[in-house]
Amino acid sequence: MVAKILDGKQIAKDYRQGLQDQVEALKEKGYTPKLSVILVGNDGASQSYVKAKNKAAEKIGMISEIVHLEESASEEEVLSELERLNNDDSVSGILVQVPLPEQVSEQKVLEAINPEKDVDGFHPANIGKLYIDEQTFVPCTPLGIMELLKHSDMDLEGKNAVVIGRSHIVGQPVAKLLIQQNATVTILHSRSQNQQEFLKNADVIVSAVGRPGLVTKDDVKEGAVVIDVGNTPDENGKLKGDVEYDEVKEVAGTITPVPGGVGPMTITMVLNNTLLAEKMRRGIE
Repeated sequence: MVAKILDGKQIAKDYRQGLQDQVEALKEKGYTPKLSVILVGNDGASQSYVKAKNKAAEKIGMISEIVHLEESASEEEVLSELERLNNDDSVSGILVQVPLPEQVSEQKVLEAINPEKDVDGFHPANIGKLYIDEQTFVPCTPLGIMELLKHSDMDLEGKNAVVIGRSHIVGQPVAKLLIQQNATVTILHSRSQNQQEFLKNADVIVSAVGRPGLVTKDDVKEGAVVIDVGNTPDENGKLKGDVEYDEVKEVAGTITPVPGGVGPMTITMVLNNTLLAEKMRRGIE
């Protein structure tokens, strides 16, 4: 068996076409979604990621702006800029690129975002709504993972799903989304015992811990769906996933590559949430 490859680039491209059509329909009503991204400092990976978001937003007809503050910017300066964007009626969605410099509290900044413009889905109000099944902004990587799973040809209802990693950004939200699809979900983490026992029984594995080579073919049941969220650069700058791709693809039924799997979907879901924010504040279904 050779696994079906979930091509995140192509799936994202198709999804963005649908978003572009919706943006055009909104423009006909006189509304143009706008994404504002706050970038503090000069971290190379963050700059690259923000530019990719900016380019993707503009390509589907949205307005996008990058608010770039110096590495030395104080917490008060960041919060002041955030307040300005919260009160700017032209801004549909706000995203603060992390990590932030040590003098700026990430939690304080994320909590200061207007929940109605929180397209990352990290504000406590939106996390709370997710967990009581209300409509809200879902964190972008988990939302992208669920879109990829739609293309895996697996009905998740009743299936055993294992999520490796319990972060608030990926692990816990994706577990909740899998539960919403009636999967039986186990979260594994650094303190979990007998991990391989759970993995070998899993119909779906989502690994999101940033440990290259963590999941091998000996951990994977034949025909399982394997979603690799890891993107750790090696000594040459090449991204490595958590999954030993070349060997696992020989036993899995479906697998995502790194790069080109989850990454493009994360950016796509930023655009999705920005569009949703504009629709919600304009009272459009």
